[in-house]
Amino acid sequence: MKNITAMFIFLTILMLATVAEAHSGRTDSRGGHNCSEKSIAKGLCTGYHYHNGGGGSSTGGGTAPAPVTRRDKDCSDFATFDEVVEYWNAKGYSATYDPENLDGFGNGVVDDGIPCEPPAGYDKTKINNSPEQAQYKQDQQDKTNGEVTGYDQGYKNAIQEAKKNSIAASGSAAYKQGYETGYNKGYGEGKGKIESEKSKAYDDGYALGQNQDEIQIPEVYSSNPILKTSFETGFLKAVNERVEAKKKELVSLGYKDGKEDVYFLPNELDEGYAKAYQEGYDKAQAELKEEYINQGYEAAFKMVDYEKAEIANDKLIEWYRVGFESNKEVIEIRETAFAQGREGNSKDIPSGYDKGEVIFDHYYELGYKEYEEEVETNQKAAAGGIGVAALAWLGRRFYVAKKMIS
Repeated sequence: MKNITAMFIFLTILMLATVAEAHSGRTDSRGGHNCSEKSIAKGLCTGYHYHNGGGGSSTGGGTAPAPVTRRDKDCSDFATFDEVVEYWNAKGYSATYDPENLDGFGNGVVDDGIPCEPPAGYDKTKINNSPEQAQYKQDQQDKTNGEVTGYDQGYKNAIQEAKKNSIAASGSAAYKQGYETGYNKGYGEGKGKIESEKSKAYDDGYALGQNQDEIQIPEVYSSNPILKTSFETGFLKAVNERVEAKKKELVSLGYKDGKEDVYFLPNELDEGYAKAYQEGYDKAQAELKEEYINQGYEAAFKMVDYEKAEIANDKLIEWYRVGFESNKEVIEIRETAFAQGREGNSKDIPSGYDKGEVIFDHYYELGYKEYEEEVETNQKAAAGGIGVAALAWLGRRFYVAKKMIS
């Protein structure tokens, strides 16, 4: 009986020692413990959880983790989650390498590469080996690859003056975003480069066109259709300006000769330049003709009968005569003046007839003279009888008709 009692006491002491050893530190005999209020407040854990290979069920749920070789810290040891991340990153832990079981239970089911329990909205890309960091790195790489490809394509399209298209045909969202950014940058730089080169090609072509009519395109431009076109455009612009300047000079020369009524067209001029000279000459001749016609027209107000102008050039004399004969105002002045005098009225030159005063005076006198002759004839008729009066009246009518015809 004593032996049995001694054996019971020994087993009890041994069991107590085992329990005491299992509860050393912060875990119980199953390798777990309840999350402290301090850790819950920090958001580092919730409920009962295991460490160091503990097993059994828990209020926190989950399956007992596999045994681990060591344990330095658990989630309750950190003041902030940033400290958790700093420790995790420094140790190089991951979902598959987490000897301290900071990430779940180490059973491959709940382990996600995120240690402890991060606060809501925490940037998980800062956690080494986390899925979020892995995705972030992949996105950054995709974005970089897209920018490189997009830049090359945008630059190429710009220097070829192709239609702008910054949309990637395929790839992830990050790749497409990078492609668009790179494309727009490349297109902008390519556009600047091609515009600069086109400007230089144009200027070089223009400089050549200022000095010669035959185009000679340098190899640096002839091998590029876009630059070749710019060079040709500049060349033709300069040539056309020289041609137009020459034509303008010949128009002026022709105009000068036309005003002086001399015609001297240089024989060596080609058809285009000859037309320019003729254009100026014809314009001056038309103006000269109008001048001499106007001179003749105005002379008609002062000359009762046409007198040949003292002009050496027969062509100019003819234009002068045409102007003289075209003055219809003088005819009206003649008729008005003659009628006023013929009726025996006092001379009164109507407004607007002042410049034809010479003509008005002359025809008024003619009319008044007839009036006086008629009065005299009537007086003689009264003395000599009706027959004589009738003859005198007929004589006056014949005289008036003759004067009107002249």
